Amino acid sequence: MITLESDTLIVGFDEANGSLVSLYSKTAQWAPLDRPHLGLSWRFLLPLEGKRNNNAWGHLQERPECVKTSGGVSFMWNKITSEFGGTHNITVTARCEIKNGQAVFSMNIVNNDTVYVENVYYPYLGDLRRPSGCEKFTLQHGGYCQMSETSLYPSFPNTRGYFGDDYPMVMPSWAASTAPMYPFALVSDEKGNGLYLGITERRIEATTWMAELHPGYGESMGDRVPDMDALDGKEVFTRFGPVHFPYVAPGASFELLPFGMEAYKGDWNTGASCYTKLSRAWNKDPAMPSWAKDPHAWLQIHINSPEDELRIKYRDLPKVGEDCVKHGVRAIQLVGWNNGGQDRGNPYHDTDPRLGTFEELKEAIAKIHAMGVKVVLFSKFVWADRSLENFEKDFLPLAIKDPYGDYYAYSGYQYQTATQWMDINTRRLIPMCFMSKEYFELCRGEFKKLVDLGAAGMLYDECLHHSPTLCCFDTSHGHRYGAPSYSADESLINAFTEILAGREFMIAGEAIYDFQHDYYHLSYTRTASRLHKPVSRFLRPRGAMMTAVIGFNDRNMINQCLQNRYIISYEPYNFKGIPSDFPKTTAYGAKMDALRTELREYFWDGEFRDKLGGAVTTADGKGYTDYSVFTGTNGKTGMVICNYDDTPVRVKPSFENGSPSRFRLVDEASLRDIEAGSLTIPGKSAAALI
Repeated sequence: MITLESDTLIVGFDEANGSLVSLYSKTAQWAPLDRPHLGLSWRFLLPLEGKRNNNAWGHLQERPECVKTSGGVSFMWNKITSEFGGTHNITVTARCEIKNGQAVFSMNIVNNDTVYVENVYYPYLGDLRRPSGCEKFTLQHGGYCQMSETSLYPSFPNTRGYFGDDYPMVMPSWAASTAPMYPFALVSDEKGNGLYLGITERRIEATTWMAELHPGYGESMGDRVPDMDALDGKEVFTRFGPVHFPYVAPGASFELLPFGMEAYKGDWNTGASCYTKLSRAWNKDPAMPSWAKDPHAWLQIHINSPEDELRIKYRDLPKVGEDCVKHGVRAIQLVGWNNGGQDRGNPYHDTDPRLGTFEELKEAIAKIHAMGVKVVLFSKFVWADRSLENFEKDFLPLAIKDPYGDYYAYSGYQYQTATQWMDINTRRLIPMCFMSKEYFELCRGEFKKLVDLGAAGMLYDECLHHSPTLCCFDTSHGHRYGAPSYSADESLINAFTEILAGREFMIAGEAIYDFQHDYYHLSYTRTASRLHKPVSRFLRPRGAMMTAVIGFNDRNMINQCLQNRYIISYEPYNFKGIPSDFPKTTAYGAKMDALRTELREYFWDGEFRDKLGGAVTTADGKGYTDYSVFTGTNGKTGMVICNYDDTPVRVKPSFENGSPSRFRLVDEASLRDIEAGSLTIPGKSAAALI
């Protein structure tokens, strides 16, 4: 065995076949991999004519050339053998190096064969063991600005359906949940014993997560994992790792996206810190438009849908602006202003003659801006509406294609009528290829229409994904076969920025993934759950993020906004109303924004740390989880504690570097002292502590 050691892990490899055969967490005294005979190195899919499911397994190859250094090891195979294809002229170099406290796995592939290297499983854990005595073992990864969690024990859901695999399998079902959109995954137990796996380079490649339970369920009712190491003479184990989709063509070489592995002890935010310690070196924050730098709130309002509501004429929009002024709302996200309404006519961004003229909308925007309220126009560039008369002629050639040459289709959205709700006349959305120069230039022209209307910005809906696609196979677009669908996301926004020529303009998007924060000013999302884990906020502690507030006395959502430094997006009647429609909500929201304006050095300008740096217990000493910690620009610590229940709760807060001395409820106008180290928070209230 060849052993490498990081700050948190001891990693062992079999010199004879390059397999990862041992893992030990020094942090948790836990061996995630301790049965060497189950170790694996890598797995390739090398499709053959008439035998697509043809795999090559690293541990079954001839002995590789092994090179050991003080900080790493590499294994090289000059040729590899697959199950059904014989010997392939493919050179594989697999490396593991200790960098930045992590065991970093990288691989180079040189394909001089006639087959494609379609999938690569690497690094590949052949036996992911849960900590001894644990009651719950889970896989967590990001998705739509929050951590999603899937059980690996005691239950193991088959997320892909038993008909399509040999063993129960967990794999993200939504393209936007894959790495590097959300660039790390955590496996951990209920005591916080965790193993982190995440990317170590800022690079877009098609990659996902996969866990696989062998030999299968002990009991299928409840998806139960067998509690023993063997069942009916068959060993029980879980394979786990990232799966890459590089489509390395014959004659090409490829460097896989590298992944770092690290052990940790703590909550998900401790695990996420394994990523942020690297990502802060490549992250950058764009300069925020001046009007959005202070605490403020938005209104989202929808004025038309594909079913033709035609709710508000352009010339009447200033009345909405007047209501926003009345309630202190700083910006309006205007939805459905385009011809045909929301989610119809994409990617065109023309005005709708039934609502008025281009000049009438431009004039209305100017009038609202004169009131001190900004108008941000809802936009969409990912899709083409398949119901467009010119879809087949103008858009089908530019759509993302599958390996059979067909375009992918996204299901679309249903609006307002039972016919749509039953998905009878839904307008399907076809993901388009930004790597196509022709489509790229079309999007530039459509963006310019927003600028010419005099808008203060755009909110680019669904910019976070190209579902259901990960890759495009139409090489007539000017890219390689199987190029990642997300490859040109950054280039498109940079091209939009060139059109602005220095003009102040808000670039906002829906639930933007981590890399997009480098060139988007704001991320809009929906977070209405007590179980919300704000992973995007943790990765980007000072980024502008906004969430929907829909209820007519929505105190808890406003408290969550304070807890997670989210901007309020007021959306009465499911974003069909105006602020005056729910006065209780807007009044409480104004109080919350007043609080974080007064204490902005902590709760607006400070650094969000989630649970790191502080703790909260109840009066009887039990842990309390509805809080977050902030490091103020003054170097001091702040905390927000929320009570999402109806009844009061008494809590005792503490900081790593001392104790809070004063607090203020959202409903109160001033700070008061914390007496005897604890305080009572009324139902559906929040306290800010400093």
